[in-house]
Amino acid sequence: MHVLSPAAAQKRALTVLVCAQILSGAGLAAGITVGAILAEDILGTTALAGVPTALFAAGSALAAVLIGRLSQRSGRRPGLASGYLVGALGALGTVAAATAGNGPALFAALFVYGAGSATNLQARYAGADLAEPHRRASAISTVLVATTLGAVAGPNLVEPTGAVAEALGLPRLTGPFLLAALAYAAAALVLAVWLRPDPLVLARELASESAAGVPDGSAADVVAGSSSSTVSPAPAAAHDRSGVRLGAAVMVTTQIIMAAVMTMTPVHMKHHGHGLGATGLVIGLHIAAMYLPAPLSGRLVDQLGSHAVARLAALTLVAAALTAAFAPPTSLPLVALALVLLGLGWSLGLVSGTTALTNAVPLERRAQVQGSVDVLVAIGGAGAGMASGLVMSTWSFGTLSLVGAVLAVALVGVLALRPGVARS
Repeated sequence: MHVLSPAAAQKRALTVLVCAQILSGAGLAAGITVGAILAEDILGTTALAGVPTALFAAGSALAAVLIGRLSQRSGRRPGLASGYLVGALGALGTVAAATAGNGPALFAALFVYGAGSATNLQARYAGADLAEPHRRASAISTVLVATTLGAVAGPNLVEPTGAVAEALGLPRLTGPFLLAALAYAAAALVLAVWLRPDPLVLARELASESAAGVPDGSAADVVAGSSSSTVSPAPAAAHDRSGVRLGAAVMVTTQIIMAAVMTMTPVHMKHHGHGLGATGLVIGLHIAAMYLPAPLSGRLVDQLGSHAVARLAALTLVAAALTAAFAPPTSLPLVALALVLLGLGWSLGLVSGTTALTNAVPLERRAQVQGSVDVLVAIGGAGAGMASGLVMSTWSFGTLSLVGAVLAVALVGVLALRPGVARS
């Protein structure tokens, strides 16, 4: 039987998580790319085009709570696998509702579909469970960057998946959701079969044995294919509330800004003559900018600290929102630049906020607190998605983007007033 050391267990966990994230990225991209357009087509109004983003963000909020609690009780493997499986069911429900032209059923399915988005984000925490403290941001970023391949491919498969949907007698816009169902189901299978030993279970066992004076590494003497069914208690540790607040504030604010501007960009482009191919390209570049720079974000956090990188994230979001506000709507390069900057700011904010939060919470409460904070992140995204359509229909896409710029400037101010959390 092959026995794993802590370092080998961490390497194995990251490898499995990377494989699952590559798959799940394609599922994540479906709702972002065509969700708003699908709702506008079925409901016949732009004012409600932001509802899909709000709904799968709200579903993500509920899923984050449930995944966090399940992970705290039984480990990351059952929590993450269950979340992806529910997301796959939501994607199939979205296809069925859109085919029937049933608005309420579509909204219900999109709510369930949000579980996939929550799981995709919760996976980053699993990457840090067994990482050394000075390497946590890099471990988090490794999991995030793995999403890039699927997430970038997803929007650019709008046309071919649409053709597949039509060949099956389904509405063209349901194609990306067919892909999402397959991708999320495959990610669930990968995690359920191969995420062994469970990283959170093993981290808790190592911490308990270390506190009890057991020689380092004994808890890691586990067979690669086995995992405890429940997480054993670990000794109490300090809870840094300042770090939790910093992480939560950065992640929630960056999510609000990103969700508001990103949600309405496909509708904005459609109204100014851009086709689905151009929209898929811009959203693909945006998602690439969200996940591809993650290693850079992680390295910066490990070297400079969460607080410094959070300030950089806020400044990048200011630039993104202002570019979106003033770019000519017919200029594909400038619209794409705005969305790339938006994705980069989100990446910097997510990695810095996640690291601050992870460092601030002891193992015996980590998964539950992480899930609770992700609820706030999801609620922020839900509110931004819902409000974005109303703001754009009442005023304009430029006004919506300027609101995002104001929020980003406010985050810069808050971080400037709290310089004490330096290398959390």
